[in-house]
Amino acid sequence: MSEWEKYSGSIEKSREYHHRYHRAVNHPIRREILRLIVKGMNEEDIAKTLNLSKSDFDYHLKVLIEGFCVKRIEGKLVVTQEGMVVGHL
Repeated sequence: MSEWEKYSGSIEKSREYHHRYHRAVNHPIRREILRLIVKGMNEEDIAKTLNLSKSDFDYHLKVLIEGFCVKRIEGKLVVTQEGMVVGHL
């Protein structure tokens, strides 16, 4: 089941999905994090590149994960189809 299918059963679920997604992609730092993940950078290098503390980076990453833009697969960050919007911004 895709992330969208989990949130498509009702208007309220759909609103929650879109709220989380828009919150994730409407911040310039999070969009840059997505771009750097797409380029293959790891978490530590992304935080250093963006001059973010570990806690700040972790916060932004949490928002991206909750916003359906990033997943962890075998310990590696991967941008989801939803997160690929960064290629169009």
